[in-house]
Amino acid sequence: MEKLRFGVIGTGMMGCEHLRNLLPMDDVVITAVSDPNDEPLSWAEMTLGDRWAGVSVFKDHRNLLASDAVDAVIIASPNHTHKAVLDDVLSTDISVLVEKPMCTTISDCSAVVKQSQKRDAVTWVGLEYRYMPSIAHLLNQLASGIIGDLKMISIREHRFPFLVKVDNWNRFTANTGGTLVEKCCHFFDLMNFVSGSRPTRVYASGGQDVNHLDEVYNGQRSDILDNAFVTVDYANGVRAMLDLSMFAEGGRNEQELVVVGDAGKIEAAVPGDGHLYIGKRADRSVRTDPVPTEDVGHMGFHHGASFVELRRFIDAVRGDGSVEVDTTAGLWSVVVGAAAHLSIAEQRVVHISELELN
Repeated sequence: MEKLRFGVIGTGMMGCEHLRNLLPMDDVVITAVSDPNDEPLSWAEMTLGDRWAGVSVFKDHRNLLASDAVDAVIIASPNHTHKAVLDDVLSTDISVLVEKPMCTTISDCSAVVKQSQKRDAVTWVGLEYRYMPSIAHLLNQLASGIIGDLKMISIREHRFPFLVKVDNWNRFTANTGGTLVEKCCHFFDLMNFVSGSRPTRVYASGGQDVNHLDEVYNGQRSDILDNAFVTVDYANGVRAMLDLSMFAEGGRNEQELVVVGDAGKIEAAVPGDGHLYIGKRADRSVRTDPVPTEDVGHMGFHHGASFVELRRFIDAVRGDGSVEVDTTAGLWSVVVGAAAHLSIAEQRVVHISELELN
């Protein structure tokens, strides 16, 4: 089998993380990287070590795409650049995995959906929380019908503030799409996927209360939210809720997920203790269910999920698997986040029918 030639566009934190994911894979080769800034390129060089000598380096992603050096690319550039980079990639036959969020606005996401449907190459959105061990096992158990008909989804993320990124781009809503798009599209994707339905209305309350209050860049103060509650209603009657705090470093788990059906519930946590907790209404019992472990070449920031995601992407590119996280999933994860921001801004319930979904 010929090795799949990979390029990475954007070699900041997540770009280098994807390089580390690719390095242990013996059926791929990293052939190109692109970043307009020298410092992230130096991080890529350090990450690749002696592999760097065989890599073509570009300042402009368009030159990378025209080089005939890659079969697939990963887009890990800042959020607000995704649409422009995708416009160029989707005009080629190069397969692509684009980091979350797919784009920062609903209109840009809708345009990408249409573009991606016009070509045969794989377009995959990097919503890797589906592949975290405990969450993946929760999804499998839920699909088995063990808790009956799903009624409620609850997700809590209590974590640290946003990390520092190149040029502090992630300190501004205009660049990120807003906290509930940038970070929480992961959770809204899980809600959309688990519910098996489309959201109909969103209500949210949130603010910037603790973090980044005194941060000013080029005369502008950081405006990203650091906490929120978001409630989502789905067309099939399922309800979902997100509890986000980004000034809650102390705690047993960074994320906790609960799905409740008419016959029981499943609890999962990240990082967790290696188990799900499955409760039954009939006898009020609770049992532990070990989370299967998967052999991964790099655990990384997301407990091996990014590695697993890339393996599934590679399978799809080779024709050995399907596209599991497509551009439609990318769109709808942003739709919920954008609706939540509108709800906070206008202090009201937002109906999805109000939004322009072309």
